[in-house]
Amino acid sequence: MNEELVVIHVRFANDGSVQEIGERPRGLSAQAWFGRLWKKAGDRFQALAGGRGIFRLPRAELDALRVPEPEGETQGEAEKGAGA
Repeated sequence: MNEELVVIHVRFANDGSVQEIGERPRGLSAQAWFGRLWKKAGDRFQALAGGRGIFRLPRAELDALRVPEPEGETQGEAEKGAGA
């Protein structure tokens, strides 16, 4: 079965914070989006040189991750999870 993989590019600042990230849902900070992706699909992240990295996810999985989180997870909690 051939699944369409989506490549999400991430660019980090010198301090390790997320500067840019692709496929980010409206209303979510770059750091919070990275935190959500890392928490749910960290095993699909590949670090690259020059402060960059990519996630490779099937389209269906990405679409599921883009759905707003339940009230239990706020943007601040997602950001805290990004550093773990």
